[in-house]
Formats: sequence, structure tokens, C-alpha cells
Amino acid sequence: MRRIIAVILGGGRGTRLFPLTRDRSKPAVPIGGKYRLIDIPISNCINDQIRHMLVLTQYNSESLNKHVARTYKFDRFTDGFISILAAEQTDENREWFQGTADAVRQSLKYISSYYPDLVLILSGDQLYRMDFNEFADYHENSKADITIATKPVTAAEAPSMGIMKVGEDGIITEFREKPPEEELEGLKSTQMGTTVSRPYLGSMGIYMFSSDVLRKVLEAEPDVIDFGKEIIPHSIGSYRVASHTFNGYWSDIGTISSFFKANLDMATSNPDFDMYTSFSPLYTRARALPGARINNCTLNDTIICDASDVNGVSFNKCIVGLRGKVRNGTVMERCVFMGSDYWEGHYLDPRNKSSEMLPLGIGENCVIKNAIIDKNARIGNRCRLENREGVQEYSSDLFSIRDGIIVIPKNTMLEPGFVI
Repeated sequence: MRRIIAVILGGGRGTRLFPLTRDRSKPAVPIGGKYRLIDIPISNCINDQIRHMLVLTQYNSESLNKHVARTYKFDRFTDGFISILAAEQTDENREWFQGTADAVRQSLKYISSYYPDLVLILSGDQLYRMDFNEFADYHENSKADITIATKPVTAAEAPSMGIMKVGEDGIITEFREKPPEEELEGLKSTQMGTTVSRPYLGSMGIYMFSSDVLRKVLEAEPDVIDFGKEIIPHSIGSYRVASHTFNGYWSDIGTISSFFKANLDMATSNPDFDMYTSFSPLYTRARALPGARINNCTLNDTIICDASDVNGVSFNKCIVGLRGKVRNGTVMERCVFMGSDYWEGHYLDPRNKSSEMLPLGIGENCVIKNAIIDKNARIGNRCRLENREGVQEYSSDLFSIRDGIIVIPKNTMLEPGFVI
């Protein structure tokens, strides 16, 4: 039986997701109301019986480390594990992780200590469901040294991705990082899975390495720090690098707009990433919370998560996260409200000692549109968050606007009548 170890990259500074990454790493960002991004690759692995996982972390990792430790515990009848490998300084290397390849290189001694046959490299900030056993079978049947998960994309999508040129045999002959439109014609692929409208194969940032090959490519170029931009292109021609096409839903949650779109899509009646019909569950931390309490509300394309309390609210295309509190007369449209880490009055609630603070959640008679409201927000009565002027980019301590979307950071308080 082959031994596969999954290495999940905890991400860099996450600047494109700021301010959601102000207090946490990208994989720790909440998604879908009750999950975190890190739950996606871990759940994929668990569903495919891959029980050996290493999570490589560096920036703002406390929240991520706590979530993984509290959530994923295998019983004593299995040798499964999920271990956090934080960036560390040693006598051999005094540098922090410099990039994806460098992070794996610095962790090679831990990876090798489990004697894996295959090493699966995953990102901690993507949304998808993939059969990793099928991926591994393809890798072995192709006699590949490295296999890259690729997705057929259009000419409009290709310039934002790393594009592979692949023949009918599935072997990659050329790689181009974010090629301009005028260079695309020579990058069309003929591998099964491509179509007339989607003739290009974009890298999904998911890699399968034969264990000995991973060590060779990382040690051969000790100054190379990135898989997508350096390791993969340099390996083409020197190693047998194969493409495994994937035609299911996949989203790289790298920007505020992609994060916003992926969340709201989950709440539609026919979502691209459907958690209601798949027999492949998403796992997250088990909580002893009551169901949502909903009174006199209007809801359309909306998810209301556990322990939420909403009264007299109009929701249209919204997600309300755990312990979300929204009060009478408020209208919310196209909103991702992440809820709270604790109930009002809980010993963690700072309002217990600061009576001037507003109560948790969203007040009465507010209008909130096209917004992401991070956890533990306190929004006063009669606030209007609409971005009527259509500002695309703006930053302040109280709120940011990214891609035209209002973002209220974690633990923020907006006084009654506040207007954006």
C-alpha cells in the first residue's frame, strides 16, 4: 500500500485578503459561515483516506494552530496525524520561510522521516473537491516524477494563471506564468479534458511528487523559493512532468472579490460548490451550539448558521455565521457576516468591563449591502453601509473597500448612524 503524506502550505502574508488577514493567516479565514479555509484541503485528505498531514505555517498562525489542534484528532486505532510545522530557525538555516518551495525544503527532514512514497503539496486557501486517490493513480500510471493538477480555462482566464502546454500523452512540454493574450495561441493543449472554448490548462497549485524526486529538485537549486514560478518550470524537460486535468469546481480564494463571490455562491439554490448534495463532508470544529433562532424575517438565497439570533430582518443573498446577531428593521443584501466568537455577556466579551461599548452584532434599522463583516463586529443602530459612490479601493482603521466591497475588520465598532 502506497504511503502518501500531504503538505499543506499555510500561506504568506495574505496581503490581497487584507483586512481579513490582519489578525489571522489566510487558511484561518472563515468561509461558508462555520468553516475555515484550512478545512477544505484537510477534509479532502480525510475523505480520501490520507491521514498523514503536515501544515506549514508562518504569518499570524496562532488562530490557525488553535483551530487545527482543537478540530482534528485521530483516535488511537490509527496512525493518522495532522502536525503543525511552524517556521523555525536552526543551526543549518536561520531564515524564515521565503516561499512555497523554500518552506517545503526546510521541512524535508520531517517529511522524509515518515518515508512516504508520494508527497502531495496543497494550498491552504482554495475551495474545491478533488479525489486525491485518482490523482495518485494517474501519477503512478503515467510513470510521472511530478504531476500537476490543471484546470481547462478560457482565453480570458489564462493570463491570470500559470499555463501549461500539454500533449495528448498528458506530459507537460512548456510552462508560462501569466502569459499575455498575444502569447496564448502557442500554448493550447490537446490533452483530454480541454475543449474548443477552454483550450488552455492552468495550474491549480496542487502537486504530486515522487518522494525521491521532491528531494532532488529542492536540493539541486537551494536558492529557488517558489514551486509555481521556479521549481515546476525548471523541472520540465529534466523530469517527467504530467498534467492531471480537473473539470470540477475550483476557486483560488486569493482576493477579497474571489472570497466574496465563493461565499455568496454557497447560499444560492444551485451553487457551483454544493455542500448539500455531496457525500464528501466538510469537517470543522464540533461545537455544542443550538440551532439558529429566526423570527419575522424575509430570507432569499441565505444561510443562517448555528446559534444565530435574527429578528425582523430582510436577508437577500447573505451568509450569517456562528452566533450572528441581527436586530429588527435591518436590511442586508449580498453580505457575508461572520458572526461572533462568543455570546454577549460571555466572559470573553469585553463589554462586560467597558459599558460604553455597543452590543455584539448588527443593530436596528441598518442598511448593509455588498459587505463583508468580520467576527465580533459591533454595528450601531441606523448605520448605512452601501458604498453609494462606487469607491473601489479605500483603507482606514474602521473599514476598508476592496474591489468595491466594504470590509469591516474583526472586533470593529461602528457608532450609531455611521455611513459608508
